[in-house]
Amino acid sequence: LEARDRSGGRIWTDNSLGMPLDMGASWIHGIRGNPVTELAEEFGLETAVTDYDNQIIYDYDGRKLSEDEQEELEEWLAELAEEVEAAGEELDSDAAMGTLIDAIVAKVAPNPDALRKLNYGLNTLIEHEYAADVDELSVWHGQYGAEFDDKDVIFPNGYGQIVQHLAAGLDIRLNHVVSQIAYGDGVTVMTNQGEFSAAYAIVTLPLGVLQQGMVTFSPPLPAAKQTAVSKLGSGLLNKTYFKFEEPFWDKEADLIGHISAQKGEWAEFLNLYNYTGQPVLLGFNAAENGRYLETLSDEQIVADGMRVLRTLYGNDIPDPQATFSTRWAADPFAFGAYSFVPPGAGEAEYEALSKPVADLLFFAGEATHPQYPATVHGALLSGYREAERIMEEPRAEAPV
Repeated sequence: LEARDRSGGRIWTDNSLGMPLDMGASWIHGIRGNPVTELAEEFGLETAVTDYDNQIIYDYDGRKLSEDEQEELEEWLAELAEEVEAAGEELDSDAAMGTLIDAIVAKVAPNPDALRKLNYGLNTLIEHEYAADVDELSVWHGQYGAEFDDKDVIFPNGYGQIVQHLAAGLDIRLNHVVSQIAYGDGVTVMTNQGEFSAAYAIVTLPLGVLQQGMVTFSPPLPAAKQTAVSKLGSGLLNKTYFKFEEPFWDKEADLIGHISAQKGEWAEFLNLYNYTGQPVLLGFNAAENGRYLETLSDEQIVADGMRVLRTLYGNDIPDPQATFSTRWAADPFAFGAYSFVPPGAGEAEYEALSKPVADLLFFAGEATHPQYPATVHGALLSGYREAERIMEEPRAEAPV
């Protein structure tokens, strides 16, 4: 039962600009041993490696940093990360990462130039990665989660190919918005298009939807699961695609960095030309700045992004031929991009979300995987886990 008019949820490949562009998940993060890699190989899908070192960085005034300056910045940010981690280990109780960083800013960023560079590093290395501001992330567990080894890759023809292959031959009911899940003697699911009954249900509602209470449970979910839902955070990472007639930017770079005057303003662009040959740039905005942009019209978002691109490449660059901006915080079937760990939360909350209820309700999705949250592979592995649990149940011959 799928509320949207498409399958995939936060895997969403859109073709409205005349090419496949991923609005949600983009990367396989770490291809070695990754179950998504196994699917990509099984389905014969093309992938392309992202080289994070192949990056051009511009300062807030449009000046391109030299290679030496980039290396110095990266080394400085790495030293800062070690210092923050060491300071966090000395705390007696968990706190917001931003609070700890504020306490050492005077030492590591004594002037406006250093502060801008610090904010650039915090935004691109942490806030983009975890879809939350450092003021929202736990010092102890904010960077929680295991990783697979090796390279990160994208799908030049879209992540949605994975969904299409997995969905082939399945009975998926689109435009079925769930309002209530009742369980006791089996499970009954109420939707805008009728009721459905089954021996079991796998619940894959995103954390943001659970937090909004858009779907009621009868009886209510156990207290431990409700507490876990309330303690974890639903993060935000929005994308804006800019399609031009031809590239005017650093065509050979994988990433284009922008040390913005205000933290988080269009700090990073992915150069799709380097992967697909299409003249497209993808701009990222996370957390606070991502939320702010959702208050603007699409035209205002594009104008803001073009303001930055014109700072980097000159006022004579053309307007885009087409654009597309995501609004994951306002999406009624997501209310966010993926989960993060605020102060006071951690692995225990992910564990609680993963537990079945009454051997009738089974929970899957990225926010239910204690080892790999906030990832496609975590969501996929959680689905495998719940399928195995149901098959072990005594009434396994009857699930729907």
